[in-house]
Amino acid sequence: MRTTTGWESTGRSTELRRVPLERRDLREDDLAVRVEYCGVCHSDLHSLHGLTGKPTEGLVPGHEFTGVVTAVGAGVTAFAPGDRVAVGTIVDSCGACAMCRAGQENYCYEGATSTYGTKDRVDGTVTKGGYSREYVLREKFAYRLPEGLDPAAAAPLLCAGITMWEPLKAAGIGAGSRVAIAGLGGLGHLGVKLAAALGAEVTVLSRTPGKAGDARALGATGLLDTTDETQLAGAAGRFDLVLDTISAPHDLAPLLRLLGLDGTLSVVGLPVEVPVQLRHLTYGRKKLTSSGTGGTRGTAEMLAFAAEHGITAEVELLPSARVEEALTRLERGDVRFRFVLDLSDLD
Repeated sequence: MRTTTGWESTGRSTELRRVPLERRDLREDDLAVRVEYCGVCHSDLHSLHGLTGKPTEGLVPGHEFTGVVTAVGAGVTAFAPGDRVAVGTIVDSCGACAMCRAGQENYCYEGATSTYGTKDRVDGTVTKGGYSREYVLREKFAYRLPEGLDPAAAAPLLCAGITMWEPLKAAGIGAGSRVAIAGLGGLGHLGVKLAAALGAEVTVLSRTPGKAGDARALGATGLLDTTDETQLAGAAGRFDLVLDTISAPHDLAPLLRLLGLDGTLSVVGLPVEVPVQLRHLTYGRKKLTSSGTGGTRGTAEMLAFAAEHGITAEVELLPSARVEEALTRLERGDVRFRFVLDLSDLD
């Protein structure tokens, strides 16, 4: 076994402890990656609090990270030591089902292997995530980090970025499209950047009018105050796509009323429970969808697009020893826009 160091849960708490970790010896198609930067995702909080079904004791979170290849298995052909790579939420799948064959391993019919908190398909050990100095995974699920992308600011692309990219592409968003982004946080701010780069007219939906300046700086044409009934009524039927990044339970009806004919509401903030009435879909033949991160094909496409357009996350970089601070601040919404941990202090 290989040994490294990481941050492990002590129950359903944001208080993590620094511990030695074991990583498997390299299999034929494995890479060993020295983790340099790992994003702090809201789903890390959900997992630590026991809301995702993953075991909380001994959990090592982290599923959006960048790093450097330090060793490769005997059968690896796409990477060599020294290569910069990025890793996202999925590290294995069955490889044979229709979803896997379509490059949508995130929807593997047998269940994809998550970067942390699920069982390895070969030896049954529980995967431990990127809040650590080294990670070992199959080369198929690592992505070459494009030149020109800052590795710290690029880390959130591997979860937040692809989570926004997939519904944008599924809805056919391009020049002339009208897109609304509900919530201007870690997910939403990347949604604004990506949608604008695709050529869409982008509006941010927020309860905080003071974020209008940030919205425009990111590429939106403006902000709609969702506490203002007059503004909401005036925007009825305006949008082709509403990307809902809100993680707390909320009513979808006001968002559905903003959609035009055949418009789509994609709920990607994954609140535990949201109310919806079918009549809000009936008027306008509207579609209600969701999605979860992305597969290898979409992730590679998104990274190439991000590199072409110079898109990365707006991040606050912290040494990994301040992980508890990052998690507790994220829990109360005190972040602009994504925390990223620098793992070099684990050496």
